Amino acid sequence: MEIKVVKLYENGFMTRPFAMAGGDDPKNYDANVKYPSSLQNFLIDTGSEVILVDTGMPLETKDTVPSEKTQIFTGTRIKDYVSAFEDLGYKKEQVTKILVTHKHPDHTGELRSFPNAKIYIGPEDADALKLNGENIIRCGYKDGAYYNFEHSEKVADGVYFIKARGHTNGNSIIIAEADGIFYMMHGDVTYTDEALKENKLSIVFEDLDAARDTLNRVREFVKSHPTVYLSTHTPFGISNLENKVIMKLD
Repeated sequence: MEIKVVKLYENGFMTRPFAMAGGDDPKNYDANVKYPSSLQNFLIDTGSEVILVDTGMPLETKDTVPSEKTQIFTGTRIKDYVSAFEDLGYKKEQVTKILVTHKHPDHTGELRSFPNAKIYIGPEDADALKLNGENIIRCGYKDGAYYNFEHSEKVADGVYFIKARGHTNGNSIIIAEADGIFYMMHGDVTYTDEALKENKLSIVFEDLDAARDTLNRVREFVKSHPTVYLSTHTPFGISNLENKVIMKLD
């Protein structure tokens, strides 16, 4: 199994209140403190399947310019999703499955571009996006618990789709197992790795209690298993993978 990064945006930023103040007063967090931001998604090559984890922004998305009030700036575009994907040496027709962490457009923008892919997504988010068709799999998490997560589904050898509500009502985590390491592709459970370490939620959530429960379970899992934490909105998502950095919370 090989996991690769689809690099999309770079050199952005997010403020500390945005990344840390979920369920708290943002005034308790210094808005002058900023963390680097980026946008990347992931690809899992199992040897027999090419599986995408999220599909970036829609091709037609216009570039933005941050202002003094901007809480998160994804950064400058490197390439559109399909071009970045093809630069990894694959063709669109090779993709067999797309695993959607959640419904937001920076994660679902090019679902339309992969004609042979079955799309796995939490049912609540599938309903919110009004996704229909034989290729849409509203995940039923039919395989039960995955370690300390209560609901999961095995979608390929060593690849698991895990229910992780909170950021959205249909939010999910993908974990790929390889050589004794757990690669956790979590969408936006946190926006920056510092939030994971400080046990803080972002201000973007649909269900605060569920988001807190998910973060607690993620932290418990990371403490108990050698985990490479693969984030979407921080360049740590790239460097953690490239260097096989095992997340430490102590």
